[in-house]
Amino acid sequence: MAANRPGGPGADEVLVADELLTPGGPPVPCPASVLLAGELRRRGVPAVRDRMWLDHTSRHRDHELILCALLPARDGRHAGLGLAATRENGVPAEVVSAAGAAMAACLAAAGPRTVLLAAPRSFCAGVERAIEIVERVLADRGAPVYVRKQIVHNRHVVHGLERRGAVFVDELDGVPDGATVVFSAHGVSPAVRAEAARRRLDVIDATCPLVTKVHAEARRFAARGDTVVLVGHDGHEEVEGTLGEAPSRTVLVQNAEEATRLEVPDPQRVSYLTQTTLAVDETAEVVDALRARFPALRGPVSDDICYATTNRQRALAAIARESDLVLVVGSANSSNSARLVELAQRHGTRAHLIDDAGDVEPSWLAGAGVVGVTAGASAPPKLVDDVLTALGGLGPVTVAERELTTETVHFALPPSVTGR
Repeated sequence: MAANRPGGPGADEVLVADELLTPGGPPVPCPASVLLAGELRRRGVPAVRDRMWLDHTSRHRDHELILCALLPARDGRHAGLGLAATRENGVPAEVVSAAGAAMAACLAAAGPRTVLLAAPRSFCAGVERAIEIVERVLADRGAPVYVRKQIVHNRHVVHGLERRGAVFVDELDGVPDGATVVFSAHGVSPAVRAEAARRRLDVIDATCPLVTKVHAEARRFAARGDTVVLVGHDGHEEVEGTLGEAPSRTVLVQNAEEATRLEVPDPQRVSYLTQTTLAVDETAEVVDALRARFPALRGPVSDDICYATTNRQRALAAIARESDLVLVVGSANSSNSARLVELAQRHGTRAHLIDDAGDVEPSWLAGAGVVGVTAGASAPPKLVDDVLTALGGLGPVTVAERELTTETVHFALPPSVTGR
């Protein structure tokens, strides 16, 4: 068995097969290779994925460790797990042990399972709009295009735009005078807008229209003399932008306990707003606590929690109790993705947040005959497809999509991008 590339794996690498190649036979796919590679990395063994030749009569001289397993698939063919390691002076015992344990963990998770796929999931209209804005500006104006903060909270989206020439900065002092800068979907405070104007930056605003609505409400509530209570998470970019609309009249409350202890100058003049990506049920508890403390509390005409957040939470709630395990695709800094994990856990189901299929630990899958899968509003749909493919590498998978509602919302691009 040898790597299908010059020299095989590097001296400090383990090769995990994406395909097993046999002389004269069809390639054997290894869709669970991403799970095996991830397990190796978690055990401290660097891994690369590539095709691997499977030859039962000989072994390439560079490979000191060979492990291979073939798993039965639904159609009578096989899916494979393959692993090879090389060292100039042999493979250290700890690498052999770790590689064997990683392979054993994948095999222990093998077997047929059902995937309950929540719908809606993945990108919302605001995320699609923000990404398209950056893509269009790059196409029309060329690189570099500066973006304040992550355009949306997803590592894969950000890295993909970086490869095309987007430059992400934490603050405007990282943007050259006169350059083009895109404000992220989470919005910015008036102070940031004023700084951009002072430095004559060419601003393209990708703020989600639903966040813009919350900003407008903050200004309106403050202008009528209310204390504005913002329900949200301290440090989140959306919260920072909203607080900046009326900083002297806005206070942040993060949970029901804080709401019960809140003091305001005039209890008869209190309004509330919410971050758009909160858990619906937990936010209701906070608002109820505020209303109990301030009976004259007023709020927005329509909920601030966005339609996409609400839809994804309801869709997941519909499958959580039926699932042995829930996998939520989304990055760690994605608020709406984190709320999905918490929602599943409140339904008594084990749940994990994963950036991609490589984060799925085989031990989670052992004994999990029904796996619920969803994705936060900033996670690309392809990442969900990759998870389903990887699970299929461990045995036959039956996918049942549960669609609670069909989303038809679309947000127009700003005139600064369309030219209209």
